[in-house]
Amino acid sequence: MVTVSTSRRESYHHGDLRAALVEAGLRLIEERGAEDIGLREAARAVGVSATAIYRHFPDKGAFLRALAQEGLGRLAAAQKAASEAAGGGSAGFDATGRAYVRFALANPGLFRLIFSSAKSDPMDWSNVSDDAMRLLRDNAVRLVAEDRGPDEAKIFALRAWAMVHGLAVLMLDGMVAPDDALIDRAICVRDMRG
Repeated sequence: MVTVSTSRRESYHHGDLRAALVEAGLRLIEERGAEDIGLREAARAVGVSATAIYRHFPDKGAFLRALAQEGLGRLAAAQKAASEAAGGGSAGFDATGRAYVRFALANPGLFRLIFSSAKSDPMDWSNVSDDAMRLLRDNAVRLVAEDRGPDEAKIFALRAWAMVHGLAVLMLDGMVAPDDALIDRAICVRDMRG
């Protein structure tokens, strides 16, 4: 039986405890970082007993992986929306890069968690498992001339990812001041296709 505190009852709806815990975890990550949150704290945040969280996450590692997966999904959604708003093609590809950097700046704790917990090689396109990397792959393949082949598409995708990830980290670390105009000017694929 799940115990719900009366003071927080309105923040948790029966039947969706896992989603409530993930949302609480995402808020906690942005407040203090992934290293400093605990399962009991997430349970308290949604008003359930500390043991209730273990029905969904056996340990902190499983909880953090779920948060990272949710973050990747949100990043992919932001990139897809940006691409569609820009009309696809090169403009859409640039928009996905700008969305990537802006996502990182808006969600620094989650962004760092996503890429600190990645275990697979995202450039191994035989098994792309998340929407964000699938979007990068598909866009790169479309933008690189077909006669240049899949290896060139991978190199193009790697260049693009390195550029946006590098800019995001430079801004997060305070090496480059976060600036929307700079993000818009710095991210352009026209000269990257080689």
